Amino acid sequence: MKLYSLLEKKDPDSTFQPSKESRVTVLSTKKLSVNQKELLLNRGIGLVERDFISILPLSFDIPEIPPNIIFTSKNAVKAILEHPSKKQLQQKNIFCVGEKTAEFLSKNGFRVYFSANYGSELASEIIKDLREKEFLFFCGKRRLNELPKRLKDAGVKLTEIEVYDTQPVSKKIDRIFDGVLFFSPSAVKSYCSENELAESVAFCIGKTTASEAKKHTSNIIVASTPSIENVIVQVVKYFK
Repeated sequence: MKLYSLLEKKDPDSTFQPSKESRVTVLSTKKLSVNQKELLLNRGIGLVERDFISILPLSFDIPEIPPNIIFTSKNAVKAILEHPSKKQLQQKNIFCVGEKTAEFLSKNGFRVYFSANYGSELASEIIKDLREKEFLFFCGKRRLNELPKRLKDAGVKLTEIEVYDTQPVSKKIDRIFDGVLFFSPSAVKSYCSENELAESVAFCIGKTTASEAKKHTSNIIVASTPSIENVIVQVVKYFK
């Protein structure tokens, strides 16, 4: 039996409470899947969720395609799924950041050559073994600079194509949560533009998200691996 009854709420803020009254409630700055919700609710943790960012696809052209392609997010992969060059891209060596990105690529017929948890790890691998190769990087308009800068500084030939933009969806929420879950630096910026973290614990998916959160609080816990599920694991551990 589900611990909550409304899985498909249409309002911007969705609130779910366990069957027993919860003393702890967290806010997710990203809508979660049913299974992800249950990881919290089965442990007696109440959940409020709202998307604090939205993804806007951009128009783009793809030049001559080199043998090696880089993706650092599922959003970039989604942006090229309907592109006429998709079949060509599926034949290339794909380098990506994130387990979920790798899974999504494989599910959609791409050949994942190498996957890393962070952009810095991917940059190190390319510089170590593939410095002489040419790469095409599909990215967001507000992408982090570390990966492309390190590759270019090392002499790697890299072409960047912006395929989506991240827009804030800020909203004032008049309550203090025991914890706030962040999955990107953009979500931290969007949430904190209208709200204070105050006594809330900031649970962050990775180091760059945590770096943005540090501008607003010192009460931060970072996931041991950069995944939504591991952020939730940290929440459960903290409040058990």
